[in-house]
Amino acid sequence: MRASLLQIDVRPDEQVADRRSRVAALVREQAGADLVVLPELWPVGAFAYQDFATYAEPLDGPTARELGAAARAARVWLHAGSIVERSAADGPLYNTSLLFAPDGQLHRFYRKIHRFGFDQGEAAMMAAGDEIVTARLSGPQTTIGLATCYDLRFPEQFRLLVDAGAQLLVICAGWPERRGAHWSLLARARAVESQAYVLACGTAGTHAGVQQAGRSVVVDPWGEVLAEAGTGEEVLTVDLDPSRVEKTRAEFPALRDRVLGLPKP
Repeated sequence: MRASLLQIDVRPDEQVADRRSRVAALVREQAGADLVVLPELWPVGAFAYQDFATYAEPLDGPTARELGAAARAARVWLHAGSIVERSAADGPLYNTSLLFAPDGQLHRFYRKIHRFGFDQGEAAMMAAGDEIVTARLSGPQTTIGLATCYDLRFPEQFRLLVDAGAQLLVICAGWPERRGAHWSLLARARAVESQAYVLACGTAGTHAGVQQAGRSVVVDPWGEVLAEAGTGEEVLTVDLDPSRVEKTRAEFPALRDRVLGLPKP
């Protein structure tokens, strides 16, 4: 299975429509990959709170249309990062990630459960999701679990994803550089405790005055880093063996020894 993480530079001097077209073109260039992953809120910027309402869109809005077409052109599964979703004309905003099938159809969406900001910013402006979301990918024959940025700090969400069958944990993010060490540490921790691959894709550059960590990373079920990006815009491509997840869990069956919560059957 080949996965490509597109670490996008969310430049403040680039119009949202222009960035959308540029990113769609990058996705189309990934023909031959099985799964392509984009960062959190790349159309507008994860910290550009003042622009959230302006660029909010429905699930079938311009980002979904353009990125769905790009997934279809490249014939890839596309985790298109997240958008600011407005669920209805006067409804709440959500930080919503979109997963497209190779035919370009929206296959799943995930509304971020843990909102960042401590009663400010995203936490004050957006509603919280309440559903654990997984998807079975045809072709690579593996199950992915979806999470977004701040979710990475909450291991109980990843336990639920594992219990729902997740073998690859896909995390889109707009993680700040000043906490970049946490990003790398937590990505490896989630892989080790879940005995699953972690594909964590972040943004590059500076937006809304916040320097981004970059350092998108792919971690295997033993916690080994298979590939890691730098701090600029970059395409990170790696070949994975989905069967390694079950082999790891069989060789070192720690998940069966869980005491708190429901053990995996």
